[in-house]
Amino acid sequence: MIPFKPDPKFDLVLERDIDVPVELVWKVWTTPEHLKHWFVPKPWSLARCKIDLRPGGEFSSVMLSPEGKEFPNNGCYLEIVPNERLVFTDTLLAGYRPSPKPFFTAALLLEPRNGGTRYTAIAIHGEEATRKQHEEMGFHDGWGTVVTQMTDYIKAGMKPA
Repeated sequence: MIPFKPDPKFDLVLERDIDVPVELVWKVWTTPEHLKHWFVPKPWSLARCKIDLRPGGEFSSVMLSPEGKEFPNNGCYLEIVPNERLVFTDTLLAGYRPSPKPFFTAALLLEPRNGGTRYTAIAIHGEEATRKQHEEMGFHDGWGTVVTQMTDYIKAGMKPA
């Protein structure tokens, strides 16, 4: 259930049916202790993560490259519908403060399906060039990899390997 029609000029979409329940997908997306185990494609890791799960609340993470270089990402939540929809952006910082370097807004949509989840992630960009840049950075492979990592993590009992 996409609340708008994605525009292929500006948006990237990843859809998958995964065999884990919606409630567990929601839990690992909204709990820093879980997020750090699957959120970035290995061998990258998540050095730090902060979640203030409310509209205007902070969503920040620091990705760590295999070489040890840190890549901070800061933004805020726009919409939170438990077990259905999570929308966040780096266009705004916590408290709806404008970001000096906006890149995209993300919509995570979850739908129960046969005991599993229809998982849809949409990266919404303001410009065609930004969408293209995100695609060339490996959006589909990267986001696809983390969905697999997330599913494996949930199936392993949500404990680190």
